[in-house]
Amino acid sequence: MQSLISLLAFLAAVWSSDADPSMLRKREFRATWVATAYNIDWPSTKGLSTSAQQAEFLHMVDQQQALGMNAIVVQIRAAGDAFYPSELAPWSEFLTGEQGKAPDPYYDPLAFMIEACHERNIEFHAWFNPFRGISHVRFSSVADQNLLLQHPEWTFQYGETRFLDPGIPEVRDHLVSIVCEVLRKYDIDGIHFDDYFYPYRKNGQPLPDDMTFSRYAEGFTEKKAWRRYNIDRFIERVADSITVLRPEVKFGVSPVGIWRNKDQDPLGSNSAVDQTAYDVLHADVRKWLQLGWIDYVAPQLYWSTQHPRANYAELLPWWAQNSFGRHLYVGQALFKIKQVQSRHWDNPTQLPEQLALNLRYPEVQGSIFYSANTFRDRPNQVAQMLSSSRYRYPALVPPMPWKDSIPPLAPEDLLIMGHRGGALLSWRPSEVARDGQEATYYVVYRFPRGVPMNQGSPEHIVATRRDTSYVDLNTEPGEAYTYLVTACDRLHNESRTCAAANWYAQRPIPMEHVRQE
Repeated sequence: MQSLISLLAFLAAVWSSDADPSMLRKREFRATWVATAYNIDWPSTKGLSTSAQQAEFLHMVDQQQALGMNAIVVQIRAAGDAFYPSELAPWSEFLTGEQGKAPDPYYDPLAFMIEACHERNIEFHAWFNPFRGISHVRFSSVADQNLLLQHPEWTFQYGETRFLDPGIPEVRDHLVSIVCEVLRKYDIDGIHFDDYFYPYRKNGQPLPDDMTFSRYAEGFTEKKAWRRYNIDRFIERVADSITVLRPEVKFGVSPVGIWRNKDQDPLGSNSAVDQTAYDVLHADVRKWLQLGWIDYVAPQLYWSTQHPRANYAELLPWWAQNSFGRHLYVGQALFKIKQVQSRHWDNPTQLPEQLALNLRYPEVQGSIFYSANTFRDRPNQVAQMLSSSRYRYPALVPPMPWKDSIPPLAPEDLLIMGHRGGALLSWRPSEVARDGQEATYYVVYRFPRGVPMNQGSPEHIVATRRDTSYVDLNTEPGEAYTYLVTACDRLHNESRTCAAANWYAQRPIPMEHVRQE
């Protein structure tokens, strides 16, 4: 009975937070993290067969699509390894159970995942944990080709984990090469780093990098400033590499949710936590945003709106004010909604309240949920919230005008005919735009008779497609509709004009191109 009451309270909060349709956004980044380390999300366990791994991923991405997601962030480097054939890192043990062992029968998991996502018009962001080399010095499988065995002098141990030392230039060179290898070989949409740069502090233990500092200090006298310099150089070089090799690829970082506390820095947030990005992980993400090195930031705001030292409602506006025109996607603590509730998360309205708060700040352009297995383990409340409420209409990924601001040309010759009780739409692909880009996908809008053709409202989007046809099976007999089809390029600029046609009783009436409102 208590669980039923909680569910009803949860759904009541969901619907009240979305009572105003104008608060539903046509442009919104909607993503889920897929953690491969320790088989948190995928594959569900080590050593699954190739067919089982593929079936699990397809089921997961289908579920994400049904929930309204338009992007997925998959961890392809968890601990000095690779989820793809690499010349620079061994195969991950989380695939086969043994590091360095390829899937059998052989396949390329990264290529498979990208193709599956793009078929569903879902962005694929490649998530790297760059500096973690061996996740556990006693229990991890370590292949002979692991870099930490080839160059132990490039590493240090902290706790039970071995890390690549960010202070060593050759380490940074190697990690940039790993990113470049993926950029050259795979059709990814984004490069994504999580919060692990220098490791989180453990019981006050000092980091064992004195020798590195003495050798590579480069004029620094203060070690923390030197560490931030090392990470700065790494981030800047990755940004430069993306610009040279694949300028359409986005670069994002998901730091711990607090840059600095206000008592440490007047520019910091109204918070009081020990582990901050700037002071402990030596990640000056605010600087990276200010200098335009990264395209988006996804701070892990994993605290509630009642937390006494890190309040979501106070941290959110801080990040909005310090995003410097780059995209802000909030890292949402979906994992805290468990049958055994975390502190401050026993209120079933917590997550809907946070998502409603996001809508108050135009700088917040979406969310990334941690993580995919929470949807698998506890689908009822969350699926109802997203697919039936917050994400009940499709959304387009927000564009990044600093990377590309030129829209594609519109498709042409929209034709409609009856098909299986619905409407079959087909159109001619867009011509190449003046920047040399073709359309990546198409947006299909449907307007019932008498409804103003407002393309700014998400409720009229019925599909996004990477091919040039669509079957609409949700039409009402005897109703008349106007369909519009626009084109979007790789970075989600939408064409200013569209192809249009009316449809009634399976009889298409072609129209002239119309200008987008």
